[in-house]
Amino acid sequence: MDIDRGASMDEKIDLHQQLHEAMDDEIAKRTQIHQANIARIKSAIATRRLAAAPAPSVPLALLAHGDSWFDYPLSGNAYTGSNTDTIVQLQSLGTINPMILNVSQWGDATTAELGLTKQQRMIAALQNSANWLTGNKPDAILFSGGGDDIAGDQFCIFLDYAGGANGLDPVRFQAVLDMVKSSYGDLFAFRDKYAAGVPIFGHCYDFPIPNGVHPICTGPWLKPSLDYCGYNVAQGTAIVRQALLAFKTVLQGLAAVASNNFILVETQGTLQPADWANELHPFPGGFQAIAEKFVAALRTKFPNRI
Repeated sequence: MDIDRGASMDEKIDLHQQLHEAMDDEIAKRTQIHQANIARIKSAIATRRLAAAPAPSVPLALLAHGDSWFDYPLSGNAYTGSNTDTIVQLQSLGTINPMILNVSQWGDATTAELGLTKQQRMIAALQNSANWLTGNKPDAILFSGGGDDIAGDQFCIFLDYAGGANGLDPVRFQAVLDMVKSSYGDLFAFRDKYAAGVPIFGHCYDFPIPNGVHPICTGPWLKPSLDYCGYNVAQGTAIVRQALLAFKTVLQGLAAVASNNFILVETQGTLQPADWANELHPFPGGFQAIAEKFVAALRTKFPNRI
């Protein structure tokens, strides 16, 4: 979330350190809860085997890594003290609820998600057998990335000034799409090295309304750049839709390559205008609708496991 631009350098450094430590603590807490749940399931399986009873249904054990669509500590535009994102919703869905170790962090662009620090965090999660039920690795990896590469103050970089032919500058916008594509490519290479054979499920967000609505702690992410470049909300909505359709096309191309073992969850067109809490995030019910898309995709890949 945004750090006050009026703060002194020492205050900014201190706040940055506090945010970093808070996120490390949050990931540690999530991991502890996840491992306790995994241990409970393993114990139930072992008990049934000793009793020669039918084995219990084994839920999917998943690793989630992503941005605020996987790690959103707000309910709409207000702090609730608990996350309301896609992963939170997904954990309570399905005939058999999946067990998800979520190492996501709001605000991350794909270059941060696949940067050294976050890769090391994923390696630690993947290599700890206490996190997984079968084969000492997750059944699948869930990934959310691409939105923060574009949205934010940098959004103006990719826009023509009003009167331009495209809204989005085709050369500059293609450059950021190429960077996102490279990040996904590195994710696949990372998976091949540390979790060979594990499928990756990603998504393509949905079509927001760049109207300037935002939480008190951060944003807005789209309207300021559109205002600066001379576009009204209706024009901006069309431009954002154009950007997301282009993003989906990139992901569809990646999903079409069998060796990527990448499943694209088609989420665009899921949300209605009333589902959006702000420019980038839905209300909890909207996140649930997105999570249900993941359930359907996971159920296709893993029948009778979710």
